[in-house]
Amino acid sequence: MKKQVVLLVAVALSTAAFSQEKISAGIRAGVTTSRMEGDAMQSLKDLIEYTDGMITTANRTGIYAGGNVNIPLSKVMSVEPGLYYTQKGMELRGALDLKGVEFLGAGAKAQLNTHYVDMPVVLKATISGFQVFAGPHVSYLAQADLKTSAGILGYNIFNRKMDATEYMNRWDAGVTGGVGYRFKNISLTAAYDHGLMKTDADQNMDAYNRSLKVGIGVNF
Repeated sequence: MKKQVVLLVAVALSTAAFSQEKISAGIRAGVTTSRMEGDAMQSLKDLIEYTDGMITTANRTGIYAGGNVNIPLSKVMSVEPGLYYTQKGMELRGALDLKGVEFLGAGAKAQLNTHYVDMPVVLKATISGFQVFAGPHVSYLAQADLKTSAGILGYNIFNRKMDATEYMNRWDAGVTGGVGYRFKNISLTAAYDHGLMKTDADQNMDAYNRSLKVGIGVNF
């Protein structure tokens, strides 16, 4: 994995060295919605179906923010390496939905919160403001925590948070791609990140990161 990081950095630096156009920097921030997919997650979903809706899975909503450098290759094409803090994860939700006791509002939630440093390097095409981009990304897991809670009658009767970092794979690699539109120095983007490495520390479970990002950027 360290070799992949070095390769991405080398590509960005070599591209900058040969660029004849003006290089610009920018910042970007926005909202993420994440989940995990794979055979392991599909088995979990199949098991959840037997609960008749009492347990459901949900995406985890978070944020991302960071900076990038845009290196023009021509009037249309450019290479853009970036460095971003990104929140990912997933949720499990349970509810006590029994006839005659709906007023209790009993429910429980387990939320896996993962905090990554994402390093994408994308090839971007810009035509009349419209942008299309795609490329590889490498991610490092800085922290992971599992939050569990349960409540009844509007009161929180159980709330616990544990460090789950040691159970997670510290590295992830994958591909990212999306579209955007640039208004002079302001840009709007929507991207999809597709993780290719198993997320558990032992890499035995087929569970992979999947994220959608919508954000706004400013170029200098």
